[in-house]
Amino acid sequence: MWYNSSMTNEKTENTPFDLNLHVARLLQAEPFFASISRRVNKSASTAIPTAGVRVNSETAQFELIYNPSFFEKLTNLQRTDVLKHEFYHLVFEHVTGRRPDTVKHRIWNFATDLAINSHLEHLPPGCLKPGLCDTPFEEFESGLSAEAYLVKLQKQQEEKKEEGKGKGQGGEGEEESGNPDDGQFDSHDDWGGDPVANDIAHERMKGYIKKGAEEAASKGHGWGSVPGSVRRDIMAKLQTHIDWKKVLRYFVKTSTRANKTSTVKRVNKRYRYIHPGKKVQRRARIAISIDQSGSVSDEMLAAFFGELNKLSKLASFTVIPFDTVIDESLIYEWKQGENHKTQRVMHGGTDFNPPTEYVNRQGFDGHIVLTDLMAPKPKPSKCQRMWMTTKYYASRPYFQTSERIIAVD
Repeated sequence: MWYNSSMTNEKTENTPFDLNLHVARLLQAEPFFASISRRVNKSASTAIPTAGVRVNSETAQFELIYNPSFFEKLTNLQRTDVLKHEFYHLVFEHVTGRRPDTVKHRIWNFATDLAINSHLEHLPPGCLKPGLCDTPFEEFESGLSAEAYLVKLQKQQEEKKEEGKGKGQGGEGEEESGNPDDGQFDSHDDWGGDPVANDIAHERMKGYIKKGAEEAASKGHGWGSVPGSVRRDIMAKLQTHIDWKKVLRYFVKTSTRANKTSTVKRVNKRYRYIHPGKKVQRRARIAISIDQSGSVSDEMLAAFFGELNKLSKLASFTVIPFDTVIDESLIYEWKQGENHKTQRVMHGGTDFNPPTEYVNRQGFDGHIVLTDLMAPKPKPSKCQRMWMTTKYYASRPYFQTSERIIAVD
């Protein structure tokens, strides 16, 4: 049953609040945010006092972590605004490295919250809000960017330091002092992290925002409460660019699995001196299928081989040339640390099934396909598979796939 926004708590006795059961209803009038929400994982945790968003460094996916007790005490209007607050952090790129390098975390956190809360009316009491009476931000106008609020906060901080010096006080350390009642209700502790995972998550979010914008544009009130100025900023940022070399490195990293062997040289932590210990070696078996059809340019092959020479520092690869077939006599191992020159050994058409079948049979951890995508969709892969092509073909794929397609510059 759809519930009215004036209702407060629907929690059944002794049942923890499950945000996943309520989020669709809470965002019923916010199609843009609902679209973002569907693509963000949500997990309950008592390790966080309120809520927060972060990038999972293993999956490069965004996550919303929330405390059920915190959400249980809120009204539905407050819950909705807390969700929008967290999703605005993602839309405004606060999580994935927008913070200036020389700026400390706490003052940047304040600046991002002020920028977001300018657009929200039903947050829990005590949150940072520009223009709010009897707060340090009373003179701040609404609707500015995080960078603009950062300048104002830095100026305010300098004025306080000068005032403190005039009174014989140092004023140092105030910026980083913790205060649970300072108005910053959500957690920003997990921002930053793995830069490669952040890059991938950042580009994924651009795709999510694009889908959300398309859904919003197809409905009469699809943008919900998103202000016109924010809509324009969102549309201006939808041009996607990604460092494909970083993506390749991340693909290798996430395809790595453990190879455990017994060794008497290592003490077993559980059964000391009774059973041998375990030696763990990290390795990734990556297949590189290279489309040898004439439409794949020599320049594209050269760029790809150049990056594989760098990637060979991380792992060994099995290189699989193919066109409409594969010739197993042409398959070779690109060993870790080796360099290879660009090679073209076939000149036929394109069929993705032969290399897929070979990779499935051999039990690889990851499969990268360099191609122009100009062939029918292949059968499923048993390991994670990624496609690499040029920007031209990436925007004109012959088939649709949920697997990642990266454009080589």
